[in-house]
Amino acid sequence: MTVIALPRVRRRAPVALGVCLLSFASFWWAQRAAHVSMIDLMVYRAEGETVRAGGDLYALRTTEAHLPTTYPPFAALLFTPLTLLDTSTMRTLATAGNLALLVAFVALSLRLVDHARVEGVWWASAAAVWCEPVWTTVRYGQINLLLGVLVLWDLTRRPWHRWAGVGIGLAAAIKLTPALFAVFLLVTGVVAYARRDPGGPWLRHARGAALTFAGATLLAASALPYDSWRFWSRMVFETGRVGLVEDTANQSLRGVLARLLHTTQPGLWWVVTAAVAGSLGLGVGVAAELRGRRAWAVAACAVTALLISPVSWSHHWVWCVPMVLILGTRGRAATVGTAPVAAVGTALVTAAGTSLVFCSYALWWVPHGPGRLELQQTGAQLTLSALYEGAGLVFLTLIGVKLSRTNRTV
Repeated sequence: MTVIALPRVRRRAPVALGVCLLSFASFWWAQRAAHVSMIDLMVYRAEGETVRAGGDLYALRTTEAHLPTTYPPFAALLFTPLTLLDTSTMRTLATAGNLALLVAFVALSLRLVDHARVEGVWWASAAAVWCEPVWTTVRYGQINLLLGVLVLWDLTRRPWHRWAGVGIGLAAAIKLTPALFAVFLLVTGVVAYARRDPGGPWLRHARGAALTFAGATLLAASALPYDSWRFWSRMVFETGRVGLVEDTANQSLRGVLARLLHTTQPGLWWVVTAAVAGSLGLGVGVAAELRGRRAWAVAACAVTALLISPVSWSHHWVWCVPMVLILGTRGRAATVGTAPVAAVGTALVTAAGTSLVFCSYALWWVPHGPGRLELQQTGAQLTLSALYEGAGLVFLTLIGVKLSRTNRTV
């Protein structure tokens, strides 16, 4: 049996690789045919130029859209090498780099559920590249896949490894949203300790993330003291700098409420909703982690961060890739308290529905753009412009239901 199966496995991997390369080549051609602007990449380069010139980082307005700097100063330090490249080379390298990061992101996602076979990585990458968050990430030259890889690299290793927390800490220093993963580790450790279980591994992991974040932030402060003071004392609180809250591309709960209530200031409604969703989502993640279901825990934490963030652009939802892979595989995380056959059927149906949401580009079918058309959306249009949040809430509910069917702990 082994002698016969081995050549088949060896044949499947090259075929999968060939399909993946063909998919990537078609994607690259489609991006060029669409004349993608990579506008965010141009902002990153302008930030690097401002750092080198000693300018005011948070007074910067660049590109035809007059976009501002929104990331912490540490990110601007990392962007300085972009100033050494011409625009064409920079865009080519950004596209190639994001495609390589997608493969790594898929591989790490599959590792979470013990399905990191080479051919599986190629097949999943070939399909994942066409989902809207990945398309838009590459279109804008965004760094979402880099942040995702840093976080998953950190969370797919033993909690006591020497670099524990470094990936999460760096990701949070570049962009604040991944800091919720450190909070998740801290809360898990505290809850485990309160239950008289060993909470040390989670607490050490959280401490590593906090120290890395602090180190990167202090490094930026030493190099850019004025910009660091401005960001941490003022800019971090000005969420309006990022963009219009009601924009269809804003796939956070705040964006949904702004469109639903036809207002640019959802105010207390958002605060209460985000607090409830954050508490429940983090609770689901911690419960999953304490039951040994790290794949569910990591995905739950990522979805929670996207839901409660003031602004979560559609391209931030690249975390749909591990969501779909977790739902569609038969790893340990997909068998919580259910019979194998029923679990497979439910997981595949849910995975197919989630894939459809993120590959449909449906959120762009509704009125959007200049004139704040989003504030005039009808019921059906509001539904389409809230698909990502809906998928995220369904995903968290599914995890909660699965966890409620088992009392097994680790």
